[in-house]
Amino acid sequence: MNLSFKELGLSENTLKALEKKGFKEPTEIQEKTIPILLNGDVDVVGQAQTGTGKTAAFGLPLIEKIDENSKDVQALILTPTRELAIQVSEEIDSLKGEKKLKILPVYGGQPIEPQIRQLKRGVHIVVGTPGRILDHIRRGSLNLKNISYLVLDEADEMLNMGFIDDVEEILRHTNKNKRVLLFSATLPRTILNLAKRYMEEYRLVSVKKETLTTNLVEQIYYEVSNSKKFEALCRVIDVEDDFYGLVFCKTRADVNEVANKLIEKGYEADALHGDIAQKQRERILNRFKKKRINILVATDVAARGIDINNLTHVINYSLPQNPESYVHRIGRTGRAGKKGTAISFVTPNEYRKLKYIKKIAKVNIRKEKLPEIDDVINAKKSKILNNIVEIIKSEDYQEYVEISQELINEFGAERALAALLKYVFKDKLVIIGD
Repeated sequence: MNLSFKELGLSENTLKALEKKGFKEPTEIQEKTIPILLNGDVDVVGQAQTGTGKTAAFGLPLIEKIDENSKDVQALILTPTRELAIQVSEEIDSLKGEKKLKILPVYGGQPIEPQIRQLKRGVHIVVGTPGRILDHIRRGSLNLKNISYLVLDEADEMLNMGFIDDVEEILRHTNKNKRVLLFSATLPRTILNLAKRYMEEYRLVSVKKETLTTNLVEQIYYEVSNSKKFEALCRVIDVEDDFYGLVFCKTRADVNEVANKLIEKGYEADALHGDIAQKQRERILNRFKKKRINILVATDVAARGIDINNLTHVINYSLPQNPESYVHRIGRTGRAGKKGTAISFVTPNEYRKLKYIKKIAKVNIRKEKLPEIDDVINAKKSKILNNIVEIIKSEDYQEYVEISQELINEFGAERALAALLKYVFKDKLVIIGD
């Protein structure tokens, strides 16, 4: 259909907010969901993964429908992770325009008292993780009797992480007249049974299968033994002009080991896993979003909710446990019309798992040969030359002219320049395994 945001029935205030954010036209999930939520009174089950625009699909109708003059909590959005709770609340806040809506992210790992004070002052939309939401319900600091909307975001991940019992307890504390909106990348029987129990009538909205894994992602794999994975990772990063990506590992220990090795070799990298304190996690994510680091090594759980549109790469340092996780991982690149690359390191005894992922996820993952050492050296030389050429063109070097002339006079141009390159770039031309 390719409707515009205006044709979906959104207000002028919201249209201005969308224009300010640079949103040109609705995604498929937005086009299908927004009219149902604006015009009807049925519940919605939406099949859509991270990166399809699902936050705006439910967030925009909430902005339109919620009464800013009331102090009651009118919408509750449940997310599986703290990071996703923060990102969803920030996204909705950025879309509210001139409307005076108060949106509060609520999650563990933070003192509960400031959250209680904010809830007492009045909040329209609460976005939170099941555990902390239950804490507030039991303390009496969060009353859900007057909510009009309950959103379950990434319901399959809440199921995988063991939160479904908490979700059902939260549902029992809400009024019967609310609308329930459930979004999930996959719809296993457990999720559909949950929908049947708590939704009187619902519309199923599904993004076409092929857009779930997106044709903008080039998917390749390298056959690599466990002992050679780190060398392979360095080669993959080094041959790219502007690598900006997520590296997925199976365990927290693997994440720490890989991140520490990268940092030791001079890469701008950091680690993200469940043992990291919340404030530190937020600092790491902020640095990654601002590209102060360009490599983030993470576990699946820690990476939930990372929503960045311009990642160039997703690296499966360890293959995921199932096809759904593979789809979740690679869906973090190739967004917003930009191409991305998903690379998997596969050991010889993992071919059966790879074949299963390809079959169930219906994806084409082609085998490639690792970049050669000569390719890596040439790429590094090219980067060094480009950096130097940029400085020469900018003429931002005048304070070093005198010392450079002294070095040339004493040692000759070739030796002086080579020594300076070694001093500045250190061991960047040294290759692992060379």
